[in-house]
Amino acid sequence: MIKLKNKESGNTGEQEIVDLVPCPNCSKKLMLLPPNYPLYDVQCSGCSFRAQVKTNQSKPKSVVFGAGWQILSKVLKSGFITPSLFLNFKWEEKGIKKQEVRFYPFVPKKNLSNYKLSPTARRANYEMFTYVGMDKLPYFISYKK
Repeated sequence: MIKLKNKESGNTGEQEIVDLVPCPNCSKKLMLLPPNYPLYDVQCSGCSFRAQVKTNQSKPKSVVFGAGWQILSKVLKSGFITPSLFLNFKWEEKGIKKQEVRFYPFVPKKNLSNYKLSPTARRANYEMFTYVGMDKLPYFISYKK
C-alpha cells in the first residue's frame, strides 16, 4: 500500500466519506466543506448535519490525531459539544485492502487530549489535540470492506 502524506490522506479520506457514506441523520448525500473550514469537513446536502473526518492508514485504534486545539477549545468553552466524527481506517491485511468507517455521534471532552508541539517543530509551539479512548466509545459502522 502506498503511504500518502497526512494532508493528501486526509483529503482522499474526506472524499471517500462523501462517496461512500450517506448522512446518518436523513440519508441524503454528504458534501465537502471548503478547505480549512473550521471544525467540520463534511455536511449534508439536505439537512443541517456536519461532521469532522479523520483518516488513518491503519487498523482501527483507540488514539487518533485530531487537529488544532485553539478553535475547538473556544467552541467547547462556549458551551457547544465536540463535533460528530467519522474515523476512516484503511489498512492492508495479507495483501487485501481493508477499510472501516466508524461514525461517532458524540465524543465527550474527556476523550480529547491537548498538547503543544515542540519549539523545534515546523509549527513550533502550536497547540494540538488527539482523540483518546475511542475504542471505549459507542459508534456505528458506516462502511466496511
